[in-house]
Amino acid sequence: MTGTGFNGLTVAAFESRMATEMMRLIERHGGKPLVAPALREIPLEDNSAALQFGEQLLTDGLDVLVLMTGAGTTTLFDILHSSHSQDTIKGALKETVLIARGPKPVAALKALGLHPTLTVPEPNTWADVISTLDAHRPVTGLRVAVQEYGLPNRELLEALTQRGAQVIPVPVYRWALPEDTAPLKQVIRQILAGQVQVLLITNAAQIDHVMQVVEQEGQSAQFKQASKGLVIASIGPTASERIRSHGLPVDFEPSHGKMGILVKETSEQAHAILLNKKGAQA
Repeated sequence: MTGTGFNGLTVAAFESRMATEMMRLIERHGGKPLVAPALREIPLEDNSAALQFGEQLLTDGLDVLVLMTGAGTTTLFDILHSSHSQDTIKGALKETVLIARGPKPVAALKALGLHPTLTVPEPNTWADVISTLDAHRPVTGLRVAVQEYGLPNRELLEALTQRGAQVIPVPVYRWALPEDTAPLKQVIRQILAGQVQVLLITNAAQIDHVMQVVEQEGQSAQFKQASKGLVIASIGPTASERIRSHGLPVDFEPSHGKMGILVKETSEQAHAILLNKKGAQA
């Protein structure tokens, strides 16, 4: 795509499951893809918390269940169905308010024959979860379970607790580094060498793992300095918050938090952002 989009810029990304799709999108918009996984999604070795949640659900019932991710929703119900029938679980959830944080948990619920009571609007941050709940009803005294993903969302749990809810965290999976970190380290080396112009972040945990590897290699200061010359594009506010927490800039967010839109809109803005950065440095 000569003269349009990335127009030959090298674009790094840290996709795992969607790596092939990300490479195709970058190429379609004129970029040279450099994609290496930063995440490996694995079930918790000990599913006791989710199983205990299931027993509590069947025995005492539940007022609100907040489903944070599609993969986590599917995993949680897989765990529950390992001990209880689908009809039993559906019956126990009959009076429960199901809150889906965006389209992926909605799709996961529909695949299970369930429908969300409420869907959290974009950009699907923890604050949007709280505002959606606040608009629905007060949670004081209610039993509110939160399907966790990756690291616990402390802000969400604290906001629910402050509102008087009985909060029940339900961890169902966590992120780990890839078993083979060599491709990830190679991308980091190319960023440090100034061979990358654009960095795409589609998941907050990606940047946590990148910085973990960078710190292990003793290259934190160099990486932060190199990042000042990149276009760092974040898929949305949650990822942006995490990127900034590591002392890195966020140069662009797309109009919607979808991978295709992120790549397309970043390709349209990347050259102008790079020019502005060079001018500021000069």
